[in-house]
Amino acid sequence: MAKIVPLFSSSRGNSYYIKGNDEAILVDAGRNCKQLELSLRQNEIDTKTIKAIFVTHEHTDHCSALKVFAKRYDLPIYASKGTLEALVNGGKVDKNARLVEIADEVTLGDTLIKRVLTSHDAIESCGYHITTADGRKCSVVTDTGFLTNDALTALKNSNAVVIESNHDVDMLKRGPYPYILKQRVLSMTGHLSNADCAKVLPQLLESGVTHFVLSHLSQENNTPRIALDTSVATLNIFKAVRDSDYTIMTAPVETNGKSVIF
Repeated sequence: MAKIVPLFSSSRGNSYYIKGNDEAILVDAGRNCKQLELSLRQNEIDTKTIKAIFVTHEHTDHCSALKVFAKRYDLPIYASKGTLEALVNGGKVDKNARLVEIADEVTLGDTLIKRVLTSHDAIESCGYHITTADGRKCSVVTDTGFLTNDALTALKNSNAVVIESNHDVDMLKRGPYPYILKQRVLSMTGHLSNADCAKVLPQLLESGVTHFVLSHLSQENNTPRIALDTSVATLNIFKAVRDSDYTIMTAPVETNGKSVIF
């Protein structure tokens, strides 16, 4: 048995706790250390179970707690070479911290973590595919303008997925963002829309994914209800029954105590 706990997810900060048997990792550590610690306590998570932090990219909403949290709990920080360099050069981690480049995959205890290529306006962004000791598999793929072949392969080879459903295109186009920011979000190095996310879910379900966590929802250009309705409506077309054939939830802006057992 394994579980995913979305600690928080939005442009304000992102972090996911993923646990196999006795060991766990964090994917990203947005917000600040105090907020991250509070979220872990609210979910009754023992920080001693966390063996490492895996960072998707250097944007602030994914790494704000890194410097303090990693030092306080003496945790290694894994990321691509480009991301590690960006974190150090941006002062977001101490250059003397336990920084480990992940070129392809790494094993921590009985857990295998593989880096997955994404397409984002960051130095060398990625997602992660995690295989636990008992063979359960999940993927975290957010902050990507489109699903790369690498990302799609990882997602299909999972029992549970954390997948971006960032914005409703109509809300974004009508919304308050300046034109240049709207174009950035809509670009091939921006963020995955509700429609793009929903479009791939039937493929994932057919491949064996049974748990979906819609993540990184924009607070200005999306709502949990719209994101869920878009995905569920697409799955309905394929006669998939919610809570029977699959489960689906939105990752909360603030922790809500919900987890995904997979």
